[in-house]
Amino acid sequence: MMKGVSVGVGLLGLLLACVTTAPTNKNRDWDIYSFHMNSTVTSRYATTIITSRVANRINQSQEIEFHVKIPKNAFISKFKMTIEGQTYDGVVKQKEEAQQQYTQAVSRGQSAGIVSSVGRTLEEFKTSVTVAALSKVTFELTYEELLKRRLGKYELLIHAQPMQPVADFKIDVYINERPDINFLEITGGLSTKALANAITKTHASSEAWVHFYPSKEQQSQCESCGEQGLNGDLVIAYDVHRKTSMGDLNESEGYFVHHFAPSDLPRIPKNVVFIIDRSGSMNGRKMEQTREALLKILGDLAEDDHFGLITFDSSVSTWRKELLPANQDNLEAAKSFARNIHERGATDINAAVLEGTAMLNRHPLKGSVSLLILLTDGDPTTGETNLEKIHKNIKEAIGKKFPLYCLGFGMDVNFDFLEKMALENSGVGRRIYTDSDAALQLQGFYEEVATPLLTDVQMVYLGGANLTQTNFSQYYNGSEIVVAGQIPDNNIEMFTAEVIAISKSNRVMYSDTLPMKEPIEARSDSHIQRLWAYLTVKQLLDKEVQLSGKAKEKVKKEALDLCLKYGFVTPFTSMVVTKPQGEDSQVAHKPKEGEKPIRSSQVLSGSAFLNRQAHGPPPMPAQDFYGLMKHTDYDVGHAIQESFPAMGISALLDFSEPPRIRPIEPAMRTPTTTVSPLRRFLLPAEGQALPLCYDIPVALSLRLLIDPNNELSMNGQLGQSASAGYQNIVIHYRSDQHIELDTTGITFNDGQNTTYFSWSLKINRETDSVSLILRDKEMDVTIASTRVVIMLYRRNGIKFLWPVLRQRPTGDNIIGIMARPPVAYEEVQGIAMKLKIQDKEVDVSRDSAVDLSVRSTPTVACWLMPLQSALQGELADFTVTQL
Repeated sequence: MMKGVSVGVGLLGLLLACVTTAPTNKNRDWDIYSFHMNSTVTSRYATTIITSRVANRINQSQEIEFHVKIPKNAFISKFKMTIEGQTYDGVVKQKEEAQQQYTQAVSRGQSAGIVSSVGRTLEEFKTSVTVAALSKVTFELTYEELLKRRLGKYELLIHAQPMQPVADFKIDVYINERPDINFLEITGGLSTKALANAITKTHASSEAWVHFYPSKEQQSQCESCGEQGLNGDLVIAYDVHRKTSMGDLNESEGYFVHHFAPSDLPRIPKNVVFIIDRSGSMNGRKMEQTREALLKILGDLAEDDHFGLITFDSSVSTWRKELLPANQDNLEAAKSFARNIHERGATDINAAVLEGTAMLNRHPLKGSVSLLILLTDGDPTTGETNLEKIHKNIKEAIGKKFPLYCLGFGMDVNFDFLEKMALENSGVGRRIYTDSDAALQLQGFYEEVATPLLTDVQMVYLGGANLTQTNFSQYYNGSEIVVAGQIPDNNIEMFTAEVIAISKSNRVMYSDTLPMKEPIEARSDSHIQRLWAYLTVKQLLDKEVQLSGKAKEKVKKEALDLCLKYGFVTPFTSMVVTKPQGEDSQVAHKPKEGEKPIRSSQVLSGSAFLNRQAHGPPPMPAQDFYGLMKHTDYDVGHAIQESFPAMGISALLDFSEPPRIRPIEPAMRTPTTTVSPLRRFLLPAEGQALPLCYDIPVALSLRLLIDPNNELSMNGQLGQSASAGYQNIVIHYRSDQHIELDTTGITFNDGQNTTYFSWSLKINRETDSVSLILRDKEMDVTIASTRVVIMLYRRNGIKFLWPVLRQRPTGDNIIGIMARPPVAYEEVQGIAMKLKIQDKEVDVSRDSAVDLSVRSTPTVACWLMPLQSALQGELADFTVTQL
């Protein structure tokens, strides 16, 4: 029967393919004798086919692996394996159906074979098959993407890493654009020095060909190459001629696409407000790079632009109360202000964006364009922290008058929260990666929106139906607006396209009709039809993020139907990879880089707390805690809020305000001779402001997480003291891999070798199935679809561990303290307070605790309830006899 595991397949703006087939084998038991990458681009829609042919060279069967990395913005649409003349095709199904198929297989004890991984620009697809002695296998993967125009060009980026020199290695790119191709250039590490003469480029009006055929010797000679062959990228960049400002309109078999990118327009002066997060977690390199980028951006403002600067932590500061023209004196003063932005405090995103909105509303300038740019690395942790209320406040304040662009710094930001806020206000969300080029990423984004040419753009298509998005708040130089749709009955004679927009203070209009000549050769599944389907699904995914209830389900169903029809692997679908009889099938999912937001009042399930009650010890001075935390990547001031449903275990310390360098009065103690020390846990509530809480005695060994789908389990031993946390945590993966953590170090057994790491080290280690990153006394562990961070703390002289689940395992049957889902309840009013949970009334009392999972460590009010009611079971169900 069928089985599978999560596979990375995701979203980004470049077309990128990286292929790795099988681990290196010095004895060459297998051989990749042919490796081809073939990309065809028409109407900016790219279809890439990766074909890898591998031979088993030994006289016994063995498992051969196929491992590719594809761009996040691409959809896998086909996969097949051919063995001894028999072809096995992947089948795209609704995600829940495919997952159920996989779960049933796992319950029968079948193992998983696909691993997912999400990186900065790539997602991975990995599968394997057993190949008979001296036999061959052919793998073929197809994925599709609409290339996005940025800064005046389209880019097709291909990264090749086949893990050995290949005798028959070819990369072929064919570009066919109805308007002539304006320029074609090739860059990247595979285009230089020894490999340059392996590239041939041909450009003839509307067509272009690029061929990369390096010999086996050349594949070992490039800068990043060696015995394992190529390891680098080709970047094919191009743009097209635009004979009219209307752009180009193409039709094929009842579908059309319109590419609109005029450049012969005057730039519109802009009013821009930069809203910069200066909270504690922005310390170090993040703030340095932000200052560096801001100084460069200020220097690029035009004289007729107006600008404002806002910085925020728990309070909001404006450089000037009004917008100022970007003249030399003002820019120098602003740069001086920017050089002196320093991190501190918590994060009040709501107040900061509202202040930026008010600044733009107070100073409307005729014939100009307004925009807000927010940069933050965290979640709202002070002021208004309810995410839904923040979205509502910002949307009402902006009122569709200008776009909001949200830049999320790093992987720990609540990106879904920022993305939704941007999409609701005609902007986009962009993740800024905390790499050495973060300042360039910030500058690059600004360059994309630096030159507005049109506002209030309306695309009108008489005779068109089932159109993609047709209204756009702004159009920027170097970008492009793409609209696709259907032409009922292919009635070209009745089809007319119009564009109405504002250029400065003037209304402009363009119109065009489809040429009454023989259309491009049509086929039953043309590239324009697939482009329309791809773009429609992409926009439905964005719309689904913004909706709720029945409207959300309707959009999801519409997207799902298209995905199933066109075979796209998306967040709503999965691909079942079939194999020869006797071998398990696998399921490929499309993961999401960011995690779904939860409200800051919804504390991560399984979060352990030091109860703010009489049995608690004196609080740690805030300055001591801040001194510890400022050396980590997760600084006080930001909540750790993760994937849906967000689950985690996090320490609580006894202070409710952001750290200040000041003493805190110790809490009162009461004797504990007759009271067992307790650890307080919180459960998030579904649709309610107050979470639930319950107490567990200390010194127990708890079952933290079990994922039978991926043969993963995690257990933890609580310490003896109420002021400490876990003393030991053990993670088991499959039957032979184990990670043991205590307060002195980490021991990793990969099934063959045992390695010990001290907490003071910096480690970045990755195997086929486990990723370990140790830095700043935090161990980041990724196994299959699960990611957990274990942090080492020291409090009152006692060291302890706290695990936080950053990404919940996919699939069903996930159990453990950390796997408890959000609870739906209703308040029952009466003499004694009760909650109605699953049709049962439970006695509760209002209590509180302080949560370290939210980095500003707020005091969280909660409904305290019996342990059995909270866990829907006995404590014995969540304890283990040995780790």
